[in-house]
Amino acid sequence: MKIAPFPPLNALRVFLVAARHLSFTRAAVELSVTHGAVSRQVRGLEDHLGVALFERQVRKVVLTAQGQQLFAEIGPAMDQIGAAAQALMVKAPTRAVRINVRPSFTVRWLIPRLPDFVARHPGIEPQLLTSTLPPDRSPESFDIAIRRSLDGWPSAFDVRPFLDDDLVIVAAPSLLKKRPVKEPKSLAQHVLLVCSTRKQDWDEWKMHVGLSRLRPARRLQLDHLHIVLQAAVDGLGVALTPVSLLGKDVEAGRLVCPLPNLRKPLEPIYRGVARDAGRETLLFADWLTRQAQGIT
Repeated sequence: MKIAPFPPLNALRVFLVAARHLSFTRAAVELSVTHGAVSRQVRGLEDHLGVALFERQVRKVVLTAQGQQLFAEIGPAMDQIGAAAQALMVKAPTRAVRINVRPSFTVRWLIPRLPDFVARHPGIEPQLLTSTLPPDRSPESFDIAIRRSLDGWPSAFDVRPFLDDDLVIVAAPSLLKKRPVKEPKSLAQHVLLVCSTRKQDWDEWKMHVGLSRLRPARRLQLDHLHIVLQAAVDGLGVALTPVSLLGKDVEAGRLVCPLPNLRKPLEPIYRGVARDAGRETLLFADWLTRQAQGIT
């Protein structure tokens, strides 16, 4: 028995959404595509079937009799296909990617972005292994690691830069209202927040901007940069932080960059992938690069 040519599934999906909304514009919004893309998919389906599915009117579309029939018959079928695929995904064993990453980068950069990866790849579980040790001294095995240095990588890893970075000064708006920082010398009246794992940052920044002799009111040392940044938000002092770790604090107004042009370039952040990595790890590595480049 000869099987009839099967219509393109993507065009059927676009048709169903457009038919449900009776609008190409609202369908485009739901599908995150352009109005023109919806129109082309529907036109291609009409050409394939040899019938008109919509009557195009001014500022709206209406289903034809053939369109109503197709909508009524394939809607439940597409729902059944979706349910079957979902059932298989639930039964399929979860694949994991083990990510070795420093605590502050985890809290400030990676975790806020992870929902996007999980939504795109629901069958892959990101497992975070936070550590301040070099990757080659990790007591646990991992598939991918993120670090700021080229030192201490296992030889079996492919290491590449994926995120450029700079050091920048930040403080709470309330603190700067009391003691403004309009020039670098103004920092002498402030408490400088220091990260114990990056003690050299302030001295290197001061040398970079030509203020190596600047003496602050005092220094307050804290364990990790994400703790330093929280202390800055709470007005305990002025912090020096990589731009990559700012998160949304500046955007939300919790922190301000009083000297935005006085930046010190940092070594880029690298991601290392095991050369025998599986597909899920390669997907995660590609996602990391796209996130760093702002590609959605």
